[in-house]
Amino acid sequence: MTPLTQADIDREIAELHAGGGGEHPARDYAPYRSTVLRHPKQPLVPLKDPEAAELTGPVFGVTDVTAHDHDLTRQHLGEPLGERITVQGRVLDREGRPVRGQLVEIWQANASGRYPHQRDDHPAPLDPNFSGVGRCLTDDEGRYAFTTIKPGAYPWRNHANAWRPAHIHFSVFGRAFTQRLVTQMYFPNDPLFRYDPIMNSVTDDRARQRLVAAYVHDLSRPEWSLGYQWDIVLDGPAATWMEEGR
Repeated sequence: MTPLTQADIDREIAELHAGGGGEHPARDYAPYRSTVLRHPKQPLVPLKDPEAAELTGPVFGVTDVTAHDHDLTRQHLGEPLGERITVQGRVLDREGRPVRGQLVEIWQANASGRYPHQRDDHPAPLDPNFSGVGRCLTDDEGRYAFTTIKPGAYPWRNHANAWRPAHIHFSVFGRAFTQRLVTQMYFPNDPLFRYDPIMNSVTDDRARQRLVAAYVHDLSRPEWSLGYQWDIVLDGPAATWMEEGR
């Protein structure tokens, strides 16, 4: 089968945007080819006892997060390769109030655009000193912070010559396990934005912009790391986009 071209993907996205959209894209979003395999196909099953789902969900405490979980550059004996960055922000509710004690998890590719996963066969080097996963708890002001390596772009075979922009995956659990939000943070001025069906599945331009971190020079550390600011809003009109099917 001949792979779809970028023009094919652009045409599909333009048609979907012209038809309007809600706060989130459809779970079966045609330009993002793997959604056909990932989205639920059966009707949702209502829980007979919703409180039981909360009681049996995972519970996270301070002892579950270790000293180097937030610093992905210090989890191995050697230094990872790539551009060291600091990413920090706040987790907020719809009223702008801080969400305290929130478990924030991240995972990402290394500086070459490769994940240390057995199914990632991208012909780029692995970094023995970088695993690409981290976590932390928000403080009383809802703040989180990570030190990591800026991830590289990588091919993803969605269509011909398909490349993902540099991004970091975030998971935020909300005030309850059933409120979990999984999303992606992008970096400013990436030339791959216009070619990425995942980012362009968000029809509202303001919502897309909320997925892009801001470079903040005052957050950069001299001779150490560049600083980025990215806030996460769990719900409401300014909510951060959530990946469907997660």
